[in-house]
Amino acid sequence: MHQVLRNKTLTASLGQQDWKAAWDIRSDTIYLNHGSFGPSPRSVIQARNQWQAEMESQPMDFFVRRFPEALLATRQRLAQFLGTKAEHLILVENATQAMNVVANGFPLQANDQVLLTDHEYGAVRRIWESRCQQTAAEVSTISLPALFENAQEVVDAVFAACTDRTRLIVISHITSPTAVTLPVQEICERAQQEGVQVCVDGPHAVAQLPLNLDQIPCDYYCASCHKWLCAPFGTGFLYAAAEHQARLGPLTLSWGQLPPEEVSHWSDEFLWSGTRDPSAYLAIPSAIDFMESVGLDNFQQQGHALAQYARQQLVDLTGQQPLVADDPCWYGCMAQHPLPDGDARSLQNSLWEQYSIEVPIVEWNERRFVRVSCHLYNDRQQIDQLIVALKELLP
Repeated sequence: MHQVLRNKTLTASLGQQDWKAAWDIRSDTIYLNHGSFGPSPRSVIQARNQWQAEMESQPMDFFVRRFPEALLATRQRLAQFLGTKAEHLILVENATQAMNVVANGFPLQANDQVLLTDHEYGAVRRIWESRCQQTAAEVSTISLPALFENAQEVVDAVFAACTDRTRLIVISHITSPTAVTLPVQEICERAQQEGVQVCVDGPHAVAQLPLNLDQIPCDYYCASCHKWLCAPFGTGFLYAAAEHQARLGPLTLSWGQLPPEEVSHWSDEFLWSGTRDPSAYLAIPSAIDFMESVGLDNFQQQGHALAQYARQQLVDLTGQQPLVADDPCWYGCMAQHPLPDGDARSLQNSLWEQYSIEVPIVEWNERRFVRVSCHLYNDRQQIDQLIVALKELLP
């Protein structure tokens, strides 16, 4: 409780110009990669450290008496933030782990089809290719429109790929390689009508978008809290609709409940999977408090404005057009932009080694892109420095 009050006092005292002071990011670094590894503000790190200190001071008391109640309180706070109920959520280390839980429990048979778009994260594709190989099912790829301007065109492209063998659509809420916000609400509503299940990959959507999971008719939602929500690394969640929960189990089987007792709910199996440090999980409420004290609307507006600025500077620099229309319904706090052909890794290394700029240069569909992530500690001056560096490095 005291830590929560300190978090609120800290964030209430920070004006827009001072938000970056809430982080301990190295002063010699221009960090434009929150979308890959998002650092936590100081107050969240302090909350994690306090839980860790309590654990180390009396481990038996912490794990047996304090931990189950504290973890439930964390799930309840996160569920409230996400617009759902705690019984629909389990905590996992990241969205990839959540996706693995879904894949391991999803009932596939020979010749069944799983659909993924051509904008999905590489690990997600690998998970489902492995699962389909085990079950003699098939992964098929949906090619989305080359330019994103009309949501209905995206929905139509998804369902044009559906067949009577389609059992699951796996789709990003905000894509990782291309930073596009997809019309997940409309896709889930159509899938519900068609009798096809949907698993949403949502690590970039938490805090970047207003979320109300009970209003999205998806079957599963996999996400991380350690990206845009700014919780510590190693925090994520899996949302599962009630009718699917019984067939989902942890990747590591242990007691479930601690001390050992009868498992009464799907989430019980995930409570205890062996001894680990749960302090990162228990700091999730502090991250929510921080972001809500800043104001989610304020954060989303500021992040989008900065991403929009980066996008325009990149258009002016390269003369190339982005994949999406200049509209906040298509992109949030990340701007992805095509670059002239060349070696992606070499350019990313040069930006870091010569200019101390940390920003991903990615290859997607045989093209090279830069993806700029904008959080509260970023500003226009950093974008301008990126543009200067790219001007010197690009052919």
